[in-house]
Amino acid sequence: MENVKILIWGFGAMGKGMAEMLSEKKGVEITGVCDLNPNIIGKSIFDLLNIEKGSKKDVLINNDIDYLLSNTETDLVLLATDSFTKKAYAKMVKVLEKGINVISTAEEMAFPKAQEPELAKELDKIAKDNGVTVLGTGINPGFIMDLLVVALTGTMKSVDFIEANRVNSLSPFGPAVMEEQGVGITVDQFNHGVETGTLAGHVGFAESIGMIAEALGVKLDGFEQQMKPIVTSVDRKSPYGEALKGNIAGVNMTGQGLVNGEVFINMKHPQQIEPEMEGTNTGDYINIKGVPEINMAITPEIDGGIGTIAMCVNMIPHVINSRPGLKTMLDLPVPRAILGDMRDLIE
Repeated sequence: MENVKILIWGFGAMGKGMAEMLSEKKGVEITGVCDLNPNIIGKSIFDLLNIEKGSKKDVLINNDIDYLLSNTETDLVLLATDSFTKKAYAKMVKVLEKGINVISTAEEMAFPKAQEPELAKELDKIAKDNGVTVLGTGINPGFIMDLLVVALTGTMKSVDFIEANRVNSLSPFGPAVMEEQGVGITVDQFNHGVETGTLAGHVGFAESIGMIAEALGVKLDGFEQQMKPIVTSVDRKSPYGEALKGNIAGVNMTGQGLVNGEVFINMKHPQQIEPEMEGTNTGDYINIKGVPEINMAITPEIDGGIGTIAMCVNMIPHVINSRPGLKTMLDLPVPRAILGDMRDLIE
């Protein structure tokens, strides 16, 4: 069997990480990379990643996705360009209509019908019409505050209340996430962004809460979320973001899913660049009241950058094997590290 062939669309922090991870795996190869950054177009991904090409075919960054989709053998596209379903929609359609599977890092795509039900229906239809699958996943949403919660409830007789708390570092993420979180802006700019709805903050609470509710067969009658600034008292700098003293280092997001007017799912998600500079310890915490009660803690946090990269790469065979259509992490086999030959997992 030939290698599994992957095209990466978007060569920022996540795209580069996926390429590096794929280069270390057996039975899979990168056949194309698309990015619009003029500073890297035409350059070898191996040179950009500073890794040995060995016997692998060279892959040069190309800014023409239509050319790549028409002239490159591809089983699946890793789409790492957007956070929102609306922004990623046309790109996904372009790939799906070529009869190629898609895994998207767009946070809203983890459970798109939460906020974009009509687009979700269209994506499902287009994927089925072309015999392929589309999935949105990542570390969060996609795993920590939703799929892992759902899995833990499988050991319970009853569930009365769910709380998920992720205290994490934004440092591994690229410019798009920095902009969404308002990293580096002033407090006044942050407040204006919240008031006007132009500052996204964490994207994914509606999706995570929706995924949990659907998995448990619970009908929500309300969803709320709040965002407050995390103001730094020292200058901070990460690979893709910088916050000077007195400006915004990140966002403290909270969200609730309501049942009969009461909070059934509660989410807390403070995230910032370089949190350790002011003594913040990262971690993932899930507390579920019911029978039996479950309290889980992972400290420090599961690295957000590595986790997102790994989730996308490790789900490749499951997406290829899946029946056509729009899928969520609830629909596919549990994620697991692929230590052997990826071709052995293709049915």
